[in-house]
Amino acid sequence: MATVAQWIEGARPRTLPNSISPVLVGAGAARAIGQFVWWQAVVALVVALALQVGVNYANDYSDGIRGTDANRVGPFRLVGSGAARPKAVLAAAVACLGVAALAGLVLVAATGLWWLLLVGAACIAAAWYYTGGKRPYGYSGFGEVAVFVFFGLIGVLGTLYVQSGRITLVGVAGAVGVGVFSSAVLVANNLRDIPTDRETGKRTLAVLLGDRNTRVLYCALVAVPFVITLLCAPGNPWVLVGLLALVPVIPSVRTVAGGTTGRALIPVLRDTGLGMLAWSAITAVALALA
Repeated sequence: MATVAQWIEGARPRTLPNSISPVLVGAGAARAIGQFVWWQAVVALVVALALQVGVNYANDYSDGIRGTDANRVGPFRLVGSGAARPKAVLAAAVACLGVAALAGLVLVAATGLWWLLLVGAACIAAAWYYTGGKRPYGYSGFGEVAVFVFFGLIGVLGTLYVQSGRITLVGVAGAVGVGVFSSAVLVANNLRDIPTDRETGKRTLAVLLGDRNTRVLYCALVAVPFVITLLCAPGNPWVLVGLLALVPVIPSVRTVAGGTTGRALIPVLRDTGLGMLAWSAITAVALALA
């Protein structure tokens, strides 16, 4: 039976910046137009965190029963390691997705935006079918696209919209920045797993592109948020402070560009996530000060 520490590790806390960042930027964009509602932002954060942990457990379960994690070089997996029964991990995934659904329903009921139920259903379906079902899209090279859409566009703009009832250009720019950062985290993860994924038939975008092109893609993705910062600076100089997020990102770029492989790439996931969180938090504050 898995210990509490193993369940926490299995939830992959290092991925949580992917869910915190879009809510921060969305809340900042709402504050920029005087429409910030603190409790709605908190509930949106609960939705995002529950979805993130839910998809992590669902991924652990689906990959584990397929045998994809048998020779994994990445972070600890509950099912693949044999520490937890598959049904227990599945139950944890369903419970987390249920929490996300209930929190989302609170937002919908409070705002009267009932059509957002369809968006919520799409988010839960995307969480499950990333590695679940007979034809998981994460095994066909679409994982990065889904991350960009759900943790970037929907995460940021959804948080903005439930508070303000509108979408702004600044919000869209922030959504793109968070989305490409999230995609970069997944690209780094899949770059590390190219050898084992190729053996098990998991055709991620990294497997399809190959090692060299995947490294180029990572470097291009992490550059985009900082280009957005420079483009937004004339209208709001405060956003330039977001360039401080380059501190954890530059070493990651050097590591990836230098050809590092295997477990040595694990710090890249951590530092890219920290860079995303720093960029998002600073950008959110800058938008609030605008």
